Amino acid sequence: MLGEYPIQGRRAAEISASVERAVGAGDLQPGQLLPPMRELAERLEVNPNTVAAAYRTLRERGIIETAGRRGSRVRAKPATTGRERIRVEVPEGVRDVADGNPDPALLPPLAPAFAAAAGQADREPVLYGHDPVEPELVRIARADLRADGVPEGPLAVTSGSLDAVERVLAAHLKPGDTVAVEDPGWGSLLDLVPALGLRTAAVGVDDEGPLPDAVRRALDSGARALIVTDRAQNPTGAAVSATRARALRSVLRQYPDTLLLEDDHGHRIVDLPLHPLAGTTRNWAFVRSVAKAYGPDLRLAVLTGDAVTLDRVRGRQRLGPGWVSRITQRAVLRLWTDGAVDAPAVAAAYGRRRDALIGALAERGIEAHGRSGMNVWIPVPDETGAVARLLHAGWAVAPGARFRMSAPPGIRITVSTLTAAEIGPLADAVASAVGPAPVRGYA
Repeated sequence: MLGEYPIQGRRAAEISASVERAVGAGDLQPGQLLPPMRELAERLEVNPNTVAAAYRTLRERGIIETAGRRGSRVRAKPATTGRERIRVEVPEGVRDVADGNPDPALLPPLAPAFAAAAGQADREPVLYGHDPVEPELVRIARADLRADGVPEGPLAVTSGSLDAVERVLAAHLKPGDTVAVEDPGWGSLLDLVPALGLRTAAVGVDDEGPLPDAVRRALDSGARALIVTDRAQNPTGAAVSATRARALRSVLRQYPDTLLLEDDHGHRIVDLPLHPLAGTTRNWAFVRSVAKAYGPDLRLAVLTGDAVTLDRVRGRQRLGPGWVSRITQRAVLRLWTDGAVDAPAVAAAYGRRRDALIGALAERGIEAHGRSGMNVWIPVPDETGAVARLLHAGWAVAPGARFRMSAPPGIRITVSTLTAAEIGPLADAVASAVGPAPVRGYA
């Protein structure tokens, strides 16, 4: 077995690093069986305990998994194989509807807000030991959360949604624990969970959010945490309805020790009401990012949750970055108070584009999903073929493999910058691409 690939090292750290390099380089493939510990120890002339320690490190890093006597093998989706690499290179002249970005025309100008924030910083500099969160930002964020039915809780500011998710998971879970995640779901999250040494349990999604029976199965099988996207789910556009929220709360009440984490990144770009699950379990967190409404480069999210969770998150923040720049917080606050984003108008603009594409696809017999947000999810029988045919037709779409684990194939189209004139041609191209490939003869 060792003749097929090199594993080197005399110390546990060297052996684990050797395996991880081999996985990253593709010399070790997902699912490939590793040598038994004693066999590897003999070949490397080290103590079996050294190899055991190396394998333990690899498990905690999410690189390998061990199934008792069946041995250890490379995880099917190791942390080093980022889903962001699963993308289409967009040639010149091809229309890019794959990027997942908001419409720049609907984002507010940032210069005035940052100029005002910088001026305030000159007058009132933030120094070590000062409050890490802008007080007025806390007041407005709390009022918005309260109006949407999110329970009262302490508040923190993080560097975006993914930063908040990572901090909350790390505050409660240990390597080897299982997290129930939406499938299809956010590709970055599907990378993050194994990178933390955690396992993923797939939870199916429909237009109204996670399926209650799938959530129940995941929790019944030992998942310690559940992550839910409330609105504008990426990639399907799902939004948790009132009926679905009641059903999910009913399930969660039977598992009160579950860590519940909700992501409402669609805030201020979605016109559907929020139906939060927060507070149903003992430990919960609720995060809102400003990325989609105000610009991805702002890197700011508001996080609330139960007292224990927020205390752990804020304590760990103090030992790391300390705080998110108060200048950035003040700029976001200025954008909020100045009404820089007309939320109903933005939601309506994305809704018109989304509904127009879904309607045009329906006229051509193509099923598509997109209840909220800026993306449309289209199930396809042949994902690779559909992506290739659309690229040939002049359209770059996102492969579904970036967003799914065991869910059926699909493609994601970002509608944020689609024009009315493009809807018909795009729908024609999709209808042609998802059909059976033409039969070719060879002379």
